[in-house]
Amino acid sequence: MTIKTFNNEVLRETKAHLDQLTKPIGSLGRIEELAIQLAGITGQFPPIIEKPAIVVAAADHGIVEEGVSAYPPEVTALMIENFVRGGAAINVFGKQIGAEVLVVDVGVNADISSQPIIHQKIRNGTRNFLREDAMTEEEALAAIAVGKEIANDLILKGHRLLITGEMGIGNTSASSALVACLTQEPMERVVGIGTGLKEEERQKKIAVLKEAMLNRNITAGTSPLSILAKVGGLEIATLTGVILAGAAKQTPVLIDGFISTAAALVAKKLEPAIGPYLMIAHQSAELGHEAVMNYLEVEPILQLDLRLGEGTGAALAYPIVEASSRILREMATFKDLGL
Repeated sequence: MTIKTFNNEVLRETKAHLDQLTKPIGSLGRIEELAIQLAGITGQFPPIIEKPAIVVAAADHGIVEEGVSAYPPEVTALMIENFVRGGAAINVFGKQIGAEVLVVDVGVNADISSQPIIHQKIRNGTRNFLREDAMTEEEALAAIAVGKEIANDLILKGHRLLITGEMGIGNTSASSALVACLTQEPMERVVGIGTGLKEEERQKKIAVLKEAMLNRNITAGTSPLSILAKVGGLEIATLTGVILAGAAKQTPVLIDGFISTAAALVAKKLEPAIGPYLMIAHQSAELGHEAVMNYLEVEPILQLDLRLGEGTGAALAYPIVEASSRILREMATFKDLGL
C-alpha cells in the first residue's frame, strides 16, 4: 500500500485561491485549513466532497467479563437490529446528510446472520485480554483487510468521503489499552467512563487494564500489530483498514470519536505517512481522546461533549467539511468582481 505525500503545487494553488476569495484573507479560519487539507488528500483543486458513506463496524469484547462496562454484551446485537430498523442516532444523522449507513459484523458474539448487513465475521468477539491475547495477529490482519475491502468498494462506487463508526460493548476498554500502549500515556489519563461508569467503577476498570497490560507482556518494543492483536477489537482493526485504504485512494476519511481515533492511531503506527490525511471530527467527552489527539497532533473540528460513537460526531461534522470544499468551487473571487 502506497500513501502519497501531498502535492505542494496543489496546496499552493488552493491557498492562493482562498486568498483571492471575496473575504478578508484567512477570515474563514479552520474552514480554510480544511479546504487545503482536502486538496492535499485528494490531490485535486478543487476537491469534490460528495456521497458520504458511514461504515459502522461492530464487534464484541471478551474483556467485558471483568465488569468494565455499564452495559451487558448483549446490547451489541440489539443495537445492530436498531441500526437495521433506522432507529439509532447514526441513522438520524446519516439521513440528515444523505449518507449511506453500512453496518459490518466483524465480531459480534451472537448469530445475527439473518440481519441485512455486511457479514464479515472473523470470530465471535475477541478473547478476554486479561487472560489471553484478544486476537491472533492473523485475525487482526484479517479485520484490517475487511476494512480495506469495504473502503475500496465504496470508493469505486463513487463515495467521495467515508465516515468511521463502530458498535461494541467494551470497546472503550480496548481503545484505552491501545492508546496507553501506543502513546505511553498513564492508564489513568486514558480511561474514561465509557458507557456511564461511576468513579469507583472507572477505578476498577483502570486496575483491570493495568493488570491486563502486565499479563500481555507489552513493552516499548512490542510491534503495533502485536499490540492490536493482544488488546484491540476486531471493529477497531476494521476501521484501521478503512482509514488506511482511504489514504491510499486519496479519499477523505472523517474519523469519529475515541474508538475511531484509536484506530487512526494504529493506522499511523502501521503507516506513518498517513499523518497529514487524518481528519478527526470532534473531541469526545471520553477522557483519553484528548491525549490521543495531542499525540497525533490533530485538531478536532467540533467539541460537543459526545461519547456515543457510531460515527455520530463525524456525521455532524460532515457539513463543515463539505462547506470547506464548496467555497473553493462556488465562492466568487475579487477577480470575478473585476478587482
